[in-house]
Parts: sequence; structure tokens; C-alpha cells
Amino acid sequence: MSWIRERELSLVERLTANILKAGPMPKHVAFIMDGNRRYAQKTHVERQEGHSQGFEKLAETLRWCLNLGIHEVTVYAFSIENFKRSKEEVDGLMELARQKFSRLLTEQENLEKHGVCIRVLGDLTLLPEDLQQVIAKAVVSTRAHNKCFLNVCFAYTSRHEIANAVKEMAWGVEQGLIKSSDVSEVLLSECLYSSNSPNPDLLIRTSGEVRLSDFLLWQTSYSCLVFQSVLWPEYSFWNLCEAVLQYQLSHQSLQKAQELHREGQALQQMEADRTCVAELLQHRGNGKPMDAQSRQKALLNYTANREERVRCFLNALQHKRDTFFNDLCSQAVVA
Repeated sequence: MSWIRERELSLVERLTANILKAGPMPKHVAFIMDGNRRYAQKTHVERQEGHSQGFEKLAETLRWCLNLGIHEVTVYAFSIENFKRSKEEVDGLMELARQKFSRLLTEQENLEKHGVCIRVLGDLTLLPEDLQQVIAKAVVSTRAHNKCFLNVCFAYTSRHEIANAVKEMAWGVEQGLIKSSDVSEVLLSECLYSSNSPNPDLLIRTSGEVRLSDFLLWQTSYSCLVFQSVLWPEYSFWNLCEAVLQYQLSHQSLQKAQELHREGQALQQMEADRTCVAELLQHRGNGKPMDAQSRQKALLNYTANREERVRCFLNALQHKRDTFFNDLCSQAVVA
């Protein structure tokens, strides 16, 4: 099964899509693709076949999203917690991933045509080395594409991601790239695996479970959450439309909450900068009070320097991550 399915919408589906697109549309949708095992049990097929059907549904859903003008999708493909499942099922999932990412490498022309960028978010070091290499080749080969984005969360949990972001900031401080006073909520967001993407506007979980299962906990604080009872392999275009409609109904309140949060972050950062400048002036001062204009100039200089430090740190962090994937690709070529 191809990662990109070419089938167009039916007339009724196109009409529905056009009606929906008259309202506010989510730009980024995240899916917890739950229900593959229950689908296998329901249809009396092997568990592995249920997972395979789930991938086919993903390819179909990506096409629906593109037809609706949704150009970024994030999916929960494999949780770190899934390693606790039986060895047979875990091995089967690893093999399915090998097959699908290897297939992706044969579809370069189609991926380039649609401008699809594949990102894999998670701790790849937990995966078999050959799978790491195949994934890295898929990521690097589509890195320059920028029309639509598929983020595959593999060997992922949100708590692991947040802990890793804290480690990245600690690395930045140790390397002298940033100061401990530069650490903030905004900077932590920039250190997450998902830092190259906007936060999801809409998160959908199938199968009737009403929980996030450690998926994008940080990123979905101000997202519309929709829980649907359908099993993932049975997901339909109409299920997606229903979720988008729920997003539209809550759009105004979500926007207001997001704006208030951004304003709060800006005020927190300004207050933190003022505190740092006051401490610096006190340390350097000669006992004479500084006028308001001089204090404002010192604040502007400090803010500019902090922003430059953070920019250089984030560039170094991106370079480190790119090098990780490039090195895995090189190992694959040598092998």
C-alpha cells in the first residue's frame, strides 16, 4: 500500500468539503490511530493484519486531509509503552515499519510531486539499528519538501519528549550556548521533537477511548480534542468531517485561549528579562541610581543578546539532530 493514495473525492464528498472549507479549517491535525487490535478481533483476522489495515487507513486519511486543505498531520504510530507488548506483536510492528518506510523510499517521485515532508518524532535509539537507518533515509530524502507534512511519532511518549527537551536545554547551558536564565516555557517548546511544527489545531482519537495516552501533552494544551467511537481501520471521510465540524464550533473559544496564553508568555519573558537586567545593574553599579532611559536601553540590549543566544543555540540543536539522521544514512550506505 502506497503512502499517497490518488483517489479523488466523490461528488457528495467534494460538496461537503467545500461547505466545510467556508468556515475556519484546522491547518494541523493529530491522530491517535486506536482500534487496530480490536478491529482484527472483530473481523477474525490476525493481529498483524489489523495493524496493516490501520496503515492503509492512514494513507486514505492523508488524501482526505489534503482535499480538505489540511497540510500537516501527526500520527501516533508506536508508543514507547508498546514495547511492553508481546515479543511477537512488537517484532511484527517493527517489520511492518521496515516494509512501509522501505516502500516510501521507492515513492520519491510521487512524494516530490505532492511536496510531502516526512518527519519521525521519537527516540529512534530504542529501535533496531536497521530500522533506524531506513527511517533516517526516508526523513533525509524528503527533508526539502515543504507543501505538506506528515509527522510520525514512533518510539514516542510525551513525557519522554519533555524530559529530552530539558536535557537539550541543559546541554545548551553546558556548552555555553545559553544561560540558565534563558530557560523558559517558550524555549522548552522549541526543544521538543515537534519544534518545526505548529501545535495541532485538532486532535482526534478513535476507538472510543477518552484519554491521550501520553501523546502531545504539551502541544495540545489549546487544541480541540475529539474522541470518536469508530475503530481506526473503519475510519471514514464522514468521521473526519464530523471532527472538523466540532473544531469549527469551538474555534472562537480556542483562539481566544491561545491568544491569552501567548500574551501571558510574552509578559513572563519581559518580567524575566527585567529581573536579569536589574541583577546585572546591581552587580555592576557604583551606587548611583540609573535613569529610566538608561534602564530601558539596558533592557533592550539584554533582550537582543538573549534572543541571539537562543537563536544560535536552536541552530546548534537543529544541526545536532540533522547530523544524527545524516550519520544513520551514511551507515546504511556503508552497510
